Amino acid sequence: MNYTLMILGMAAVTVAIKATIFVLGGRVAFPPWLQQALGFVPVTVLTAIIVPMVLAPHGEGLELSWRNPQLIAAIVAVLVCAATGRQLLTITIALLVFFGWQFAVLAN
Repeated sequence: MNYTLMILGMAAVTVAIKATIFVLGGRVAFPPWLQQALGFVPVTVLTAIIVPMVLAPHGEGLELSWRNPQLIAAIVAVLVCAATGRQLLTITIALLVFFGWQFAVLAN
Protein backbone atom coordinates (compact mmCIF):
# COMPACT_ATOMS: atom_id res chain seq x y z
CA MET A 1 0.00 0.00 0.00
CA ASN A 2 2.93 2.32 0.70
CA TYR A 3 4.17 2.06 -2.90
CA THR A 4 0.68 2.66 -4.24
CA LEU A 5 0.35 5.89 -2.27
CA MET A 6 3.80 6.97 -3.39
CA ILE A 7 2.97 6.36 -7.06
CA LEU A 8 -0.37 8.11 -6.75
CA GLY A 9 1.34 11.06 -5.05
CA MET A 10 3.95 11.34 -7.80
CA ALA A 11 1.20 11.14 -10.43
CA ALA A 12 -0.80 13.88 -8.68
CA VAL A 13 2.22 16.19 -8.50
CA THR A 14 3.05 15.57 -12.16
CA VAL A 15 -0.53 16.20 -13.29
CA ALA A 16 -0.78 19.33 -11.15
CA ILE A 17 2.40 20.81 -12.60
CA LYS A 18 1.48 20.00 -16.20
CA ALA A 19 -2.13 21.19 -15.74
CA THR A 20 -0.98 24.47 -14.23
CA ILE A 21 1.36 25.17 -17.13
CA PHE A 22 -1.31 24.12 -19.64
CA VAL A 23 -4.04 26.27 -18.06
CA LEU A 24 -1.81 29.32 -17.68
CA GLY A 25 -0.46 28.87 -21.19
CA GLY A 26 1.33 31.89 -22.58
CA ARG A 27 0.30 34.13 -19.68
CA VAL A 28 3.37 33.11 -17.70
CA ALA A 29 6.73 34.23 -18.99
CA PHE A 30 9.73 32.33 -17.71
CA PRO A 31 13.03 34.17 -17.41
CA PRO A 32 15.56 33.30 -20.13
CA TRP A 33 17.86 31.46 -17.71
CA LEU A 34 14.98 29.19 -16.64
CA GLN A 35 13.96 28.53 -20.25
CA GLN A 36 17.54 27.57 -21.03
CA ALA A 37 17.74 25.31 -17.96
CA LEU A 38 14.46 23.59 -18.85
CA GLY A 39 15.95 22.70 -22.23
CA PHE A 40 18.35 20.35 -20.46
CA VAL A 41 15.66 18.45 -18.54
CA PRO A 42 14.92 15.76 -21.18
CA VAL A 43 18.61 14.96 -21.69
CA THR A 44 19.20 14.82 -17.95
CA VAL A 45 16.22 12.55 -17.27
CA LEU A 46 17.11 10.22 -20.14
CA THR A 47 20.71 10.00 -18.93
CA ALA A 48 19.55 9.23 -15.39
CA ILE A 49 17.44 6.36 -16.74
CA ILE A 50 19.94 4.91 -19.21
CA VAL A 51 23.27 5.06 -17.35
CA PRO A 52 22.29 2.71 -14.48
CA MET A 53 20.80 0.24 -16.99
CA VAL A 54 24.02 0.26 -19.02
CA LEU A 55 26.56 0.12 -16.20
CA ALA A 56 24.64 -2.16 -13.81
CA PRO A 57 22.12 -4.10 -15.92
CA HIS A 58 21.37 -6.66 -13.21
CA GLY A 59 21.29 -4.13 -10.37
CA GLU A 60 24.04 -5.85 -8.43
CA GLY A 61 26.89 -3.42 -9.00
CA LEU A 62 28.93 -2.19 -11.93
CA GLU A 63 29.56 -4.58 -14.80
CA LEU A 64 32.38 -2.92 -16.68
CA SER A 65 33.45 -5.87 -18.81
CA TRP A 66 33.26 -7.01 -22.41
CA ARG A 67 30.54 -9.49 -21.36
CA ASN A 68 28.06 -6.65 -20.74
CA PRO A 69 26.10 -6.28 -24.02
CA GLN A 70 24.41 -3.07 -22.85
CA LEU A 71 27.79 -1.41 -22.30
CA ILE A 72 29.19 -2.56 -25.64
CA ALA A 73 26.08 -1.40 -27.52
CA ALA A 74 26.12 1.95 -25.70
CA ILE A 75 29.76 2.54 -26.62
CA VAL A 76 29.01 1.67 -30.26
CA ALA A 77 25.96 3.97 -30.19
CA VAL A 78 28.04 6.89 -28.93
CA LEU A 79 30.69 6.30 -31.60
CA VAL A 80 28.15 5.94 -34.44
CA CYS A 81 26.23 9.02 -33.30
CA ALA A 82 29.41 11.07 -33.03
CA ALA A 83 30.56 9.94 -36.47
CA THR A 84 27.27 10.27 -38.38
CA GLY A 85 24.80 12.28 -36.30
CA ARG A 86 21.99 10.12 -37.69
CA GLN A 87 19.59 8.92 -35.00
CA LEU A 88 17.91 6.06 -36.86
CA LEU A 89 21.25 4.67 -38.01
CA THR A 90 22.59 4.92 -34.46
CA ILE A 91 19.60 3.07 -33.00
CA THR A 92 19.69 0.37 -35.68
CA ILE A 93 23.40 -0.34 -35.36
CA ALA A 94 23.30 -0.28 -31.54
CA LEU A 95 20.42 -2.78 -31.49
CA LEU A 96 22.20 -5.03 -33.96
CA VAL A 97 25.35 -4.91 -31.84
CA PHE A 98 23.38 -5.55 -28.64
CA PHE A 99 21.50 -8.59 -29.95
CA GLY A 100 24.48 -9.85 -31.93
CA TRP A 101 26.69 -9.58 -28.84
CA GLN A 102 24.18 -11.52 -26.78
CA PHE A 103 23.87 -14.21 -29.43
CA ALA A 104 27.53 -14.55 -30.40
CA VAL A 105 29.40 -13.85 -27.17
CA LEU A 106 27.04 -14.74 -24.36
CA ALA A 107 25.50 -17.82 -25.96
CA ASN A 108 28.65 -19.81 -25.21
